[in-house]
Amino acid sequence: MALVNAVSGEPEQKGPSSNASRPAAEETSGGDPSPETATSPAVALPLVIRVTGPATYVFVRVADTGKVLTKGTLNQGETRNYKEAPLQVVAYNGGAVQVVIHGKVQPPKADGQRGEWFVKPRGG
Repeated sequence: MALVNAVSGEPEQKGPSSNASRPAAEETSGGDPSPETATSPAVALPLVIRVTGPATYVFVRVADTGKVLTKGTLNQGETRNYKEAPLQVVAYNGGAVQVVIHGKVQPPKADGQRGEWFVKPRGG
């Protein structure tokens, strides 16, 4: 238990964030503080997509391998978290989604217009 407390205390030392109040997520992952536990929105994942408007078709693929991660319609209220990068992202209705890249909310696209984003690897 001391090890779990020591590991869960690390993010608090790096600066204020809301994930410091979520040690349970780290405990369930064996104390690993990596962002693999995409349960906290404060964890800066490479990509988070939230459908805030009407359902829209979303396509996400890993740019360097071509592996398709999402291909289909996402409904209002759905959120998808991605741990890989680089990513190519397309939403047929860019105004229907909120896109967060490495913890930064991207400027909204026009409603009804195709939205495209590219997610670089961290530090890239």
